[in-house]
Amino acid sequence: MKSILIAHHDCEKYARTLAAELEGYEVLLADGLKTASKDALAKADIIMAVGPAFNEEVIGAAHKVEWIQALTTGTDGITGCRNLRDDVLITSTRGIHGPQMSELTILLMLALTRRLPRVLGNQAQRKWERWPQSILDGKTVVILGVGAIAEHLAPLCKGFGLTVLGISQSQRSVVGIDRMYPRERMKDAVGLADYFVVIVPYSSETDRIVDRSVLAAMKPSAFFINVARGGVVDEAALVDALRNKQIAGAGLDVFEIEPLPEDSPLWGLENVIITPKVGGMTDVYVEQTAPIVGHNLRAYRDGRSSDLINVVRSAGNAPAREKQK
Repeated sequence: MKSILIAHHDCEKYARTLAAELEGYEVLLADGLKTASKDALAKADIIMAVGPAFNEEVIGAAHKVEWIQALTTGTDGITGCRNLRDDVLITSTRGIHGPQMSELTILLMLALTRRLPRVLGNQAQRKWERWPQSILDGKTVVILGVGAIAEHLAPLCKGFGLTVLGISQSQRSVVGIDRMYPRERMKDAVGLADYFVVIVPYSSETDRIVDRSVLAAMKPSAFFINVARGGVVDEAALVDALRNKQIAGAGLDVFEIEPLPEDSPLWGLENVIITPKVGGMTDVYVEQTAPIVGHNLRAYRDGRSSDLINVVRSAGNAPAREKQK
């Protein structure tokens, strides 16, 4: 019997929700990979956990692991481990984050536009202050990274009356996106933005893809929003742009170092709204991911490897083409 380690703060809920799919497996539970015992890691043939929780120590201890089912879209925390064996299969839960990521993005856009921090500050001081309110309608949002999340976000933006431009390596038609730009023309697109939203996955190709020159292409009245990964932005350049009012402000959910250090200059900037990496989180996360995980558990148990979905890396480290459910 194969052993599966569910290392997540909702591990018991996963075990209950996936009870039928877990039949035939020995189930080991932990609140997370940090609290998982070395014995559990050593015993596990399969590990279910969030991608960023993996590190060299975890991979080294999990010497039997055959398959890692990431409970996140991002898997670079797994694939980046040097001692990850070539024969370990990796799948993700890509495709479920559209609602929560899109709603946070809209929240940040509205909060920045309507200067919500100032409103809340006035409320705390019992101060009555009014000013003409800016609106989203008629403005332009540019989205860097046109994947599953953008497919959900773009129609929502259209509902607010925004013109939506996309920046992507692949030129394809996406509902809600009025015009697509290749990455080579990123600065042209960014120059049109009232809101520049980054949701591109992190990789060696996207490391600091938003650099000083891209930020310089933005209008002084434009807002920058990052709900992707901290590493896709040159954070020092962003701080300079915000301090110098080169751009109007930023809504940031992700950072180069997380948690964001207390001495980060971002905390003290009045034109920044900081959220603590909550973009992908919901109170129904288990229910959102369970259909993908359950499908993969059944397929793996039954030896139907070709039916696995969201394959990031197949056994043998061969490139995998993701199959969506």
